Amino acid sequence: MDKYDNILFDLDGTLTDPVQGITNSVAHALEKWNIHVEDKRELNKFVGPPLQAAFSQYYGFSEADAAKCVEYYREYFRDRGIFENKVYDGIEELLAALRASGKRLIVATSKPEEFAVRILKHFSLYEYFDFVAGATMDSSRVKKADVISYALESCGIKDTSRTLMVGDREHDVMGARAMGIDCVGVLFGYGSREELESAEATYIAETVSDISKYILR
Repeated sequence: MDKYDNILFDLDGTLTDPVQGITNSVAHALEKWNIHVEDKRELNKFVGPPLQAAFSQYYGFSEADAAKCVEYYREYFRDRGIFENKVYDGIEELLAALRASGKRLIVATSKPEEFAVRILKHFSLYEYFDFVAGATMDSSRVKKADVISYALESCGIKDTSRTLMVGDREHDVMGARAMGIDCVGVLFGYGSREELESAEATYIAETVSDISKYILR
């Protein structure tokens, strides 16, 4: 018997590779403060964490200025950066197999929910999911644990022992653990093995195909 019935997926770095759109959007925001980034690979660390916290952590912005950075970020992201993105190879096949086996699939992302829905629809992934849980535009819901809690409540999931989170950063692992949920940390995204193991991921998946061995028996 399969151990998990409900599978929560992070979006950025797990279902899709959004690095170009995110780093271009971050660079656009930083330019507003006359901060010029020559090598945008330096901004890869923005893939995954809540944006406002990332601007504060990596560039020392105050809470108010970091919130302004997010506004500038969205100027670029809303219509351009959102689609500078691509689906990881094998993801659609994985989702199709999980749906065919009767699993309930949910997206749980720190990206604003309306952006997440647009991305999933653009890449024809939306139909695989029963629910999309994301952050709010006003950042009142942005921490991964809060997003997961919202997903569980919205879907009426009470048995967390049969629920699994799949994500690529420590925020996914720690958010899942806070809600009593096992987590697969994936290595094809933007978190390292050290980061995921330090956060105490239940499992580690090196490739997309590796994910299914923890879900389908």
